[in-house]
Amino acid sequence: MDAKTQKSELTRAAIVGAAMDLALAEGLEAITLQAIASRLALSKSGVFSRVGSREALQKAVIEEYGRRFLADVFVPAMQKPKGLARLTDIVERWIARTHDVESQTGCLYMAGAFEYDDREGELRELLLAEITRWRAALRRTVLQAVDSGELKAGTDAALLVSELNGLVMTLLHDARFLRDPLAGEHAARSWRRILSDYRA
Repeated sequence: MDAKTQKSELTRAAIVGAAMDLALAEGLEAITLQAIASRLALSKSGVFSRVGSREALQKAVIEEYGRRFLADVFVPAMQKPKGLARLTDIVERWIARTHDVESQTGCLYMAGAFEYDDREGELRELLLAEITRWRAALRRTVLQAVDSGELKAGTDAALLVSELNGLVMTLLHDARFLRDPLAGEHAARSWRRILSDYRA
């Protein structure tokens, strides 16, 4: 890769990063090419030349957020054996990320779901696809723990995934809005209680 290409890619990464910061603070609809140009001391045309339209930048933010989320929560857990060890690792990483990172920055999945719940269009569909992909991966992990005999036969995997999502939503609310210093501990205890209901 030549220096010019490398610089262009670094600039694009900075643009997407700045747009993500803005989306987490104010919502995906707050993203404009001019707002990002101003944040990075670039021209609006310079931003456009690297990411394209406003909607293309919004899509890039959703995709990059999904990549980072999976890299933090899901990918490292693949080192664990299939079953309860992997599921537990995923949930513990999800709780940790929510408590340590998203309580400070916000969660694009949750905020975006509220922002686009009553809108139609490609951004909603992309956000929905990212969230659905994550929940499907979590559901597969639950089913693997059922297959290994560590969770009860007949476990409703979709219900368990919904309960885990509710746990994380509560954690984010309590840590970010209530600023409850015990929010992370409460989430960990809730996970242990949920697990006790499903464990074989």
